[in-house]
Amino acid sequence: MRRRRLLFSLLLVAAAGLGTAAVPPQGAAEAAPRAAIPLDRVIPAPASVRDGGDAYTLGDRTRIRVPGGSGEAKRIAGYLAGLLRPATGLALPVTTKDGRDGIVLRLGGSGTGGLGAEGYRLTSDGRAVTVSAARPAGLFHGVQTLRQLLPAEAEGQRAARGPWRIAGGTIADSPRYGYRGAMLDVSRHFFTVAQVKRYIDQLAMYKINRLHLHLSDDQGWRIAIKSWPRLATYGGSTQVGGGRGGYYTKDDYREIVRYAAARYLTVVPEIDMPGHTNAALASYAPLNCNGQAPPLYTGTEVGFSSLCVPKQETYDFVDDVIRELAALTPGRYLHIGGDEAHSTSHADYVAFMDKVQPVVAKYGKTVIGWHQLTGAHPAEGAVAQYWGYDKTGAAERQQVADAARNGTRLILSPADRAYLDMKYDKSTPLGLSWAGYVEARRSYDWDPGRYLQGAPADSVLGVEAPLWSETLSTSAHIEYMAFPRLPGIAELGWSPASTHDWDDYKVRLAAQGPRWDALGINYYRSPEVPWPAR
Repeated sequence: MRRRRLLFSLLLVAAAGLGTAAVPPQGAAEAAPRAAIPLDRVIPAPASVRDGGDAYTLGDRTRIRVPGGSGEAKRIAGYLAGLLRPATGLALPVTTKDGRDGIVLRLGGSGTGGLGAEGYRLTSDGRAVTVSAARPAGLFHGVQTLRQLLPAEAEGQRAARGPWRIAGGTIADSPRYGYRGAMLDVSRHFFTVAQVKRYIDQLAMYKINRLHLHLSDDQGWRIAIKSWPRLATYGGSTQVGGGRGGYYTKDDYREIVRYAAARYLTVVPEIDMPGHTNAALASYAPLNCNGQAPPLYTGTEVGFSSLCVPKQETYDFVDDVIRELAALTPGRYLHIGGDEAHSTSHADYVAFMDKVQPVVAKYGKTVIGWHQLTGAHPAEGAVAQYWGYDKTGAAERQQVADAARNGTRLILSPADRAYLDMKYDKSTPLGLSWAGYVEARRSYDWDPGRYLQGAPADSVLGVEAPLWSETLSTSAHIEYMAFPRLPGIAELGWSPASTHDWDDYKVRLAAQGPRWDALGINYYRSPEVPWPAR
């Protein structure tokens, strides 16, 4: 491995023109300068691109300008400078002085009125590259596009050689859907705050704006609840396979929320119920109908646990948990699970959801539930997250579509398209295959607006890529299963349907490989993608 890395480094050096000879041999032609990356080669595909004009080149005199001195814009400018300084070696000072040169990050002004809360405009010419937006989230998303327009080496932590050029022209961009999510299951295996932050940074690169944290399941409870402390200290003490587990203190959770918000992601916490609750049932005997706590569980079976629906203790528990979690969560959504409640009768399931949904509303949040919620009585404004797949029965699909026609909004996460824990093929060392094998093309090649027959297109709130962790225990595992599929789900959520084309996308996806190499991301080199040679 060390020899391979050395060879790769030497090839990079040679490609950058940094051979040992200071002067090329007499008569030898100098290497042609590297072409700037075309404006339409980024992921997600922009809504509108107009090429033309001179490229802008970052240099020793480049400043990052924040006209008007907005605090949010200055923070984003500092973020950008921190990303680019290590590899480029440029000082990139941030200044509030106006000017027509350098990198300009501008909030408001002409041309931003129609961009919405997350849209941006990027203009590049020989003098400057300017990112304009109506709101800070749009400015941040524009910075992610700017990153992809620079050579991949700009993402590294070691000094590299430019030139650092951005092609000339204009991008005008805004998202197709307002909800573009990724879910991380921290219950089957626990992931530290640092590991979650690493994933947040990767999500932000592709304009994902929701981080759904699956905080409770049979194998572990991962958030401290003051009124029920054993949920975390006992229920969170293990994980799949019997490892030590772990949980987030309230300060840990606040730090995740803060870090995500700084990258314009909103955290959506999930407490799965009434099923997937063995960790809670093991922690507190009164939550069980027989008053006896079961042992902790470290396997991977589903559907065997249930809160005791008739007991008042159950609703005292639910009220306390939702109250404390809602107080920690500034976002509007709170996920109550509701899937695979096979040990709960249908009548009990409906009764439970009828009682729990108003509790979420009482604490100022909007309910999200897995699509089984549509088999009960979805509250007004509730959101159903669809995770069915090709083998899901017609009646179940129809139930979801009927709910959508009656006003329930949908997040689409079809398991055989968007579940990042599905194996790529039979040889994949990680993941599961109950929904089939999901290669890069299958993950990308579907249209959320037309996916669920009978559901109105405008009922689709957005898309989400869940990553369940039965077989995943490290950041390298997360990355191997998320990349290269995650950027495709992000594009489905952001880009206009008219840009959807696998043959074009796979070329843009291949160009991300060197960028992931520079960032140290462990990804699967799908044979469906024409990756550049390493």
